[in-house]
Amino acid sequence: MVKYSLNNLETVFSAFSDRARRAILRQSANRKYTVTEPALPFNISLPAISKHLRVLEKAELVIQEKEGRIRRCRFSARPLQDAALWIENYRVSGNKVVIA
Repeated sequence: MVKYSLNNLETVFSAFSDRARRAILRQSANRKYTVTEPALPFNISLPAISKHLRVLEKAELVIQEKEGRIRRCRFSARPLQDAALWIENYRVSGNKVVIA
């Protein structure tokens, strides 16, 4: 039996619905970064980036840690694994959807 939370899947897919959040995940997938770094390549204010990071954190795609006065973020792939399992249940074979 595949185990995943449907509520969390909705949160993950909602987090992916925004282009800026997808870009933040892409640029930060393999490293820790400060909360101000995602704002650099975009013409987006720091409060807007903070909102995006909160959405990603709610989806458990980003984990924030405090190191002294600096807040660092890191990517978490676990929610993606759950989403991939859910999507795999609806794979297409030819022109027909095969529900596993």
